[in-house]
Amino acid sequence: MRLPLILPLAVLLFATPAPESGTVAAYTCKTTGTNETQIVKMDIKLTVPATASVGRQMTIGWRGSYVEGAELRAPAAGLDGEVNLYAYAAVSGIDRLTSATGVGSPGLIVPGAVIPLPRETVELRTTPRDPGTGTVRPASVNFGPTPQRRLIECELQDKDAPASYPLTVTAGTAQSPDAPSTPDTSDTSDTSDTSDTSDTEAAPPDETAEDTPTATPTGGANTGGGGEAGPDGRALVLAGSLVLAAALTGLRLRRPSRP
Repeated sequence: MRLPLILPLAVLLFATPAPESGTVAAYTCKTTGTNETQIVKMDIKLTVPATASVGRQMTIGWRGSYVEGAELRAPAAGLDGEVNLYAYAAVSGIDRLTSATGVGSPGLIVPGAVIPLPRETVELRTTPRDPGTGTVRPASVNFGPTPQRRLIECELQDKDAPASYPLTVTAGTAQSPDAPSTPDTSDTSDTSDTSDTSDTEAAPPDETAEDTPTATPTGGANTGGGGEAGPDGRALVLAGSLVLAAALTGLRLRRPSRP
């Protein structure tokens, strides 16, 4: 009668524990300055694009959560200043492409309490420079105000332990990540032709010539003489000629005649 109860008990005693997920990464985290060390485990999932192109920036999504009982705790003295999380991914198998990095906000950090991980997906960015096929794995995780000023450094205990994700980089078009797409040249030419026509119709040559200042040849002064005299210059020259002719006529009339 007791046999049915013994069998389930024996199964529970001798059953092997389920292995951890392949996305779980074990870290050795050290607090700079005090050298305090913690063993931390994070369940990290990466979202890798199906394909990437040479010369174009790519984004890898990073989401992490702690394994219960292996969380990272803040020092009892706390952490100074605004603290960010800097997550990294390691890339292998593709020339001149080794890593991607991104920054996230862990939220409020309480001294001696568990440091929260970002709720939003952290975007890791990098730009491939060569085509190829490789793999992506979770890498280091650091905490601090800047990537250079690290207050807590978390390094993988086994760099090959976390699950890898396939990545394919195609040749594509080598250009800067933020370069805009090539515009349609046919549309551009049509627009320029229309603008040229409208400008010509808006300013007929005859009307414009009356309001245009006199042109000054090279080496000449813009005085109306020595260059191209405009309408005002021609009027002055004509008036001067009339005055000179009148003066000469008067002199001749006043000249006494010979006997």
